[in-house]
Amino acid sequence: MVILANKDTAVIVQGGTGKQGSFHTKLMKEYGTKIVGIVKPGTKATMNEIPVYPSVADAVNNTHVDASVIFVPPASAKDALAEAVFAGVKLAVVITENVPVHDSIIMRKIAKANNAVLIGPNTIGLISAGQSKLGVMPSELYKPGKVGIVSRSGTLTHEVASTLSESGLGVTTAVDMGGDMVIGTGFAELVKLFDLDNETKAIVVIGEVGGTKEQELAEYLIQRKVKKPVIAYIAGIHAPPGKRMGHAGAIISGGSTTAEAKLKILASSGALVAKYPDEIPNLIDKSL
Repeated sequence: MVILANKDTAVIVQGGTGKQGSFHTKLMKEYGTKIVGIVKPGTKATMNEIPVYPSVADAVNNTHVDASVIFVPPASAKDALAEAVFAGVKLAVVITENVPVHDSIIMRKIAKANNAVLIGPNTIGLISAGQSKLGVMPSELYKPGKVGIVSRSGTLTHEVASTLSESGLGVTTAVDMGGDMVIGTGFAELVKLFDLDNETKAIVVIGEVGGTKEQELAEYLIQRKVKKPVIAYIAGIHAPPGKRMGHAGAIISGGSTTAEAKLKILASSGALVAKYPDEIPNLIDKSL
C-alpha cells in the first residue's frame, strides 16, 4: 500500500495549461497518474486528450475528483487552494513557490477546517512509486519498495529515494512537505500515516536547519510511540547562524534550530540518526 495517492486517485491540475503546468501534467499522465481534468478559468476545451474545465466545481460536477495539483502564480495560490477545498477536493498539492506567508497561513486554516490535506506550498509534491505522481520529481529515481519518505527538501528527497532504490529497499510514498516557513502538513501527521500503512516497513525523515518541525516530530515519537523504525537525516551541520539556506524556513535563529540540536532530540526520542544520506540503507537494514 501507499499513503495519500495511489493508481486510482483521480487528479485535476489547476494551472495545467501554463508552461510548467502543461509540461508536468504530461509527465504525470505518462507516469500513470489518473489525470481527469485541467482547470483554467473561463475555458472549456480539451488539451492533450484531457478535459479542460472553467472551474474546480465544474470539474467535480462532471467527474470524480480526489486531488488537485496546483501550478498557479503565487498571488493566486490561496484562491486556487480555497476553490479546490470548497469544491470538496480532499488532497491539494501546491507546487507554487514564493507564496506570501499570510496567504499560506490562511491556506492551512482553510484545509484543516474542511478536513483536507494540504501539501506545500513550495513543494516538489508526492509520489507513490509505480502508481501515481502528483508533482515534479524525476520518477526514475523512485523505485517501488518498503520505505516511506517525509522531507523538507526536494533535492534531498531525490537523493535519498535514489539511494534507497539502488539498495533494493525502494519507496512506498515520498512526500516533500515544502520548504516554506508555513506549510500545510508536518512530519508528525505524515509519519502517522506511514505507521498505519501495512507495506511501509521503515520511515525516513529528512529535515534541515531552522524552525521547530523536527522538534514537534520528536515530541510525537515520544508520546505516541511509533511502531516502525524512524531514520532521521538533518541537512545543514555546517550552516552558519542567521543565514537562509535555500528555503524560507531554513534559517538558524537559535540553539535549538541547528542541525546538531535537532539530531540530538530526535535520537533521544528513539529515531535512528544518519549523519550522511548513504548511511540510511544500513540503518534501515539493522532496524528491520
